[in-house]
Amino acid sequence: MFFFFLTLFCTSIFLFGKVIAPFFASLLLGIVITGIFRPVFRMLAKYIPERIASIFTCLAVFFIVVIPVVFFVGVLSREALGLYNLAKDAVFSNQLINLLESTRALERINEFLSKANIQIQVSWHELVDPLTEVGKNLGFTLFQQARFLTSNLLNLVFYFCLMLIVVFYMFIDGKRFLQYLSDLSPLKDEHDRKLFEKFNDMAGAVLIGNGLGGLIQGGAGGLLFWFLGLNSPFLWGVVMGFLAFLPIVGIGVVMLPVALFFLLNGSLGKCLFIVVFYGVLSWGIEYIFKPKVVGDRVSMHPLVVFFAIIGGLKVYGILGIIYGPLIATLFLTLSDIYFSTFQSMVEPDKGMLNSWPDQ
Repeated sequence: MFFFFLTLFCTSIFLFGKVIAPFFASLLLGIVITGIFRPVFRMLAKYIPERIASIFTCLAVFFIVVIPVVFFVGVLSREALGLYNLAKDAVFSNQLINLLESTRALERINEFLSKANIQIQVSWHELVDPLTEVGKNLGFTLFQQARFLTSNLLNLVFYFCLMLIVVFYMFIDGKRFLQYLSDLSPLKDEHDRKLFEKFNDMAGAVLIGNGLGGLIQGGAGGLLFWFLGLNSPFLWGVVMGFLAFLPIVGIGVVMLPVALFFLLNGSLGKCLFIVVFYGVLSWGIEYIFKPKVVGDRVSMHPLVVFFAIIGGLKVYGILGIIYGPLIATLFLTLSDIYFSTFQSMVEPDKGMLNSWPDQ
């Protein structure tokens, strides 16, 4: 009887999963945003009924999240198309090649290679053309994504509404929902609490710590590009905002080549200003802003975070920035539970191990 029930139960889980799979992104984002805006809801719930407080908090989510996203997509679409046309026409690449040829640096390198009996002749076209192709592909990809979102505006609004419905009911019945999942789980209550707390902390770290940090770095980088008169400052600000999520490379992928460009152009002052601006901005965000906002609640090795975000982007698209760290959090938390509870059952002679990604 038990195995028959277990078969029916697993079948129902599978079928229910297929039913909600199309709305998984809205459900997950709704749960994550609920955790972020819960302090606002609690503050309002002290003075007004919970349902009214939930409605006002959902309105705050709408004006803080939904409207900026619509504006963001429209501006991004225009600037991405401009970057694609610029790279396609090869105007900027020809100017860059002329500038680089005036330095005669590559001629000296080729002479050195010739003296060393290395039969390789490198031209600036061979080095710059791949960068031009990257710029063209980046602009075209971002434009296609933005155009897809604008052309599917009704779907976008529909999924945002679903997300707000999830947020509304999670504010009111979130505790009952978590308690139901805890009762359903065969794990100990302390393990369930650990999983919920780790997920909540990581969601806060990704969307509040990394999100606000990326917004500040991307906004500051875009303003710097606008101040220096560079093309597509909003687009490059968006790119730097996303790169800021990566703990190893960060916005230096964009900032340092621009500083090198100004150095080759003879603008040593602008070059030094960009390098100092990049160093102060990155150091301030990583060592002052994020510790103040996120604290020590989330401890994960930067290498794990880096590959979690890169892998998440490759598998899940733009939402992989959230999915990747959450999946890594699930694995590391379950690993900790295994080390503390189940390892002694599987390997009685093996001592307690520390999980290196948390160090």
